[in-house]
Amino acid sequence: MPEIAISLVGIEKSFGSAKILNGITLDFRRGSVHALIGENGAGKSSLGKIIGGYYSFDAGTLTVFGKPVGHWTPRAALQGGIAMIHQELQLVPELTVAQNVFLGIEDNSAGVLRGSEAARFRALDEKCGFGLKPGTIVADLRIAERQKVEIMRAIARDSRVIIMDEPTSSLTADEAEKLHHVIRWLRDDGRTVIYVTHFLDHVLATADRVTIMRDGRIVRSGDIAGETKASLVEAMLGEPADVAFPPLPAPPALSVAPILEISHLSSDTGLQDVSLDIRPGEIVGLIGLVGSGRSELARAIFGADPATGAVKVAGAPYDDRSPRRSVARGIGFVPEDRRKQGLDLVQMVRPNMSLPHLALVSRFGVLRPKEERRRTAEMIRHFNIVPGQIDGEVAFYSGGNQQKVLLSKWVYGNPKIVILDEPSRGVDIGARRRIHDFVVELARGGAAVLLISSELEEVISLSHRGYLMSEGRIVGTADCRTLTVEDALFRLFNIDRSAGDTARAGATS
Repeated sequence: MPEIAISLVGIEKSFGSAKILNGITLDFRRGSVHALIGENGAGKSSLGKIIGGYYSFDAGTLTVFGKPVGHWTPRAALQGGIAMIHQELQLVPELTVAQNVFLGIEDNSAGVLRGSEAARFRALDEKCGFGLKPGTIVADLRIAERQKVEIMRAIARDSRVIIMDEPTSSLTADEAEKLHHVIRWLRDDGRTVIYVTHFLDHVLATADRVTIMRDGRIVRSGDIAGETKASLVEAMLGEPADVAFPPLPAPPALSVAPILEISHLSSDTGLQDVSLDIRPGEIVGLIGLVGSGRSELARAIFGADPATGAVKVAGAPYDDRSPRRSVARGIGFVPEDRRKQGLDLVQMVRPNMSLPHLALVSRFGVLRPKEERRRTAEMIRHFNIVPGQIDGEVAFYSGGNQQKVLLSKWVYGNPKIVILDEPSRGVDIGARRRIHDFVVELARGGAAVLLISSELEEVISLSHRGYLMSEGRIVGTADCRTLTVEDALFRLFNIDRSAGDTARAGATS
């Protein structure tokens, strides 16, 4: 039998009266990729944090490389050969990429830095293949690039066990595959990778073993061989699997006037002469890769970033754009980073939902707490937010439930236009299904939806029409009812499809 790297027996963990882990007994083998999957709140991230020393456990035994541990902290775990990459990245924004990667393990002589980080970084980057520049300030990086810095930091410490909590949530398909290559290299080098993820395709392609969790317990654990996406979903949810996208309502007639019209929008953030329109009841997707300008366009429309060009809402010019004025005009915006841009994590659920819409729950400038609580409770029921507390502490909610709070924040005001930037990023299959239903509900209710997702299958399957975007420009339009992911990629890379077919045929012959 392979050597056991980590062994847990009867692990229990509670926060107050809520038990989040119940009798977890599980082994992680050396030289393997072991996936932990389950819905948000199933306990998989909490289990990872116990192994990584971030949470203490109330009962049970944790054994690391054959030695039972007592007082277990992140520092003790790191010294014991365990590193953890968190879903919410823990970097120092003001430092460079190289400084973050080697923070705490710098080369020094009698406490004086030797300045060898650049050379060490180049050697590490050759191994990872991420192509990051060592001197770049982390604050200037996109989320996907910051994720790579976290991964490099763990690898730089030569950890024998690496816990990855949603490492691909912000990566493109190509970037995710590069990461999977690194994960396989780590496994072949005799290290253990504990892979917490919601991406079941990634589990099937990369993991050797999988443990499925539900409600703080293990549903089953074993080799990945024989598992399918449907079997994993069914075990996670405890019911027959349904992984299809919901059917879309009929698109609005071409004679219906657009509710949002954008003409020749340009900005210092990289937008170049962007024009598009959306009709009431229509879902329009922005189809592009990371860095194509999709998020920058969303922010410019909402007024979060300045831009030149013309914007009309319901036929009326909208020139003095700002988030406050956009809310007043019935525009909602779910940004890609829920923790930094979407939610106030020091506030409870109730103010997080009502803050942009205080006029709806006030009279003569005085807040009506009863009405505010009623509307909040209605949103909690509608989205099945867990825990179902009006004054729950959002900072301690799972990622999927935080996302539901953020979506509720904009449904709260019955918006006419909703901009959704990565609405299902970092959430489990159950929450994702509810979010997909929500997108369709918005359109069926008459709202215009602008949808952004790095998962091309998601944005194409949930949209009536699509605008293909690259390098800050609109490079084409498409009917998403007939568009395929392969077609979209060919068009985004400006490749002649017939030439590609001919080349493949020649290679086959």
